[in-house]
Amino acid sequence: MVTKQLRGATARPIKKDDADLARADSLAREIFADIANKWALLIVETLGDDTLRFTELRDGIEGISHKMLTQNLRLLERNGLVERTVHPTVPPRVEYTLTEPGRGLRATVDAMCDWTHRHLGAIESARHRFDGV
Repeated sequence: MVTKQLRGATARPIKKDDADLARADSLAREIFADIANKWALLIVETLGDDTLRFTELRDGIEGISHKMLTQNLRLLERNGLVERTVHPTVPPRVEYTLTEPGRGLRATVDAMCDWTHRHLGAIESARHRFDGV
């Protein structure tokens, strides 16, 4: 069984303004806010090509609380980036995997990780200069 977010609302036509990040009320900005946080990015990176259970995800992300993992998994699922599968066992087994759009986001996250590794030394030096250390 795959969970789906059905809250009675029907999909509306996408307008040009929905993709405009400069507009405070754009759908694109809302989506960006949902995924541009450290926990969402770490969840995407940790899932990678795997299918993981909740506890496996939590164990793979140092410092994340049960509450933050739950909230971010729900946001990622709402945005169609993570698929949640519930297996009819006792107790129920719940697994998470990236969807096609989620795998696309992962490529971006991987590029951000590569950028961080390449520039970590320069960033650390700039911080020391700025902080007067």
